[in-house]
Amino acid sequence: MIASILATTARIVAGSTVRWAGCAPTEEQRIYIANHSSHLDFIVLWSHLPPWLRRRTRPVAARDYWERDRLRRYLAAHVFNALLIDRTAAPGTPPGQLGRQAVDQMVEALSAQQSLILFPEGTRGAGEDLASFRSGLFHVCRAKPEVEVVPVYLENLNRILPKGHLLPVPMLSRITFGTPLRLQPDETKDAFLERARQSVRTLREAA
Repeated sequence: MIASILATTARIVAGSTVRWAGCAPTEEQRIYIANHSSHLDFIVLWSHLPPWLRRRTRPVAARDYWERDRLRRYLAAHVFNALLIDRTAAPGTPPGQLGRQAVDQMVEALSAQQSLILFPEGTRGAGEDLASFRSGLFHVCRAKPEVEVVPVYLENLNRILPKGHLLPVPMLSRITFGTPLRLQPDETKDAFLERARQSVRTLREAA
């Protein structure tokens, strides 16, 4: 009930329309990759999945943000079933350990037949262009090459809840789901990450 109410509220606040341009909702396991410019991003993307698909799709999100207070902790754990990853290493943590830990968490979730919502830029941008994708997406897909990767473009969410603002500004937005892709045999990390990035950029240019 709470999930349904929150999904409806997110769609109303964002004034969103959704377009499945390159695929349709399906029970097939997927990784949804999208541009990142607002704290609303994963909520709005999640809200536009059909209810039966939301229940098996976990947004990947920063632990330090979603465990900041009791309400966010509750929503992350009991409504979104978010996969929370650490962004800040404890003193003495070996280089690269946080990244490997995040990849292991995502692979474990995929092994449990869950789908993921992932923002490969790793941090919010200004909404003008996509930053380079981080290597975690490649390592997850190398471990699970059978899983489809679906590019998603989120339009105007940076204007609805700009960086540094607490309250959303009502404005129309659009969510476009593109054509799925998979990591190809012998495809290099740089080539795959750029191909995935361009798949989201293409949706932006066609919006």
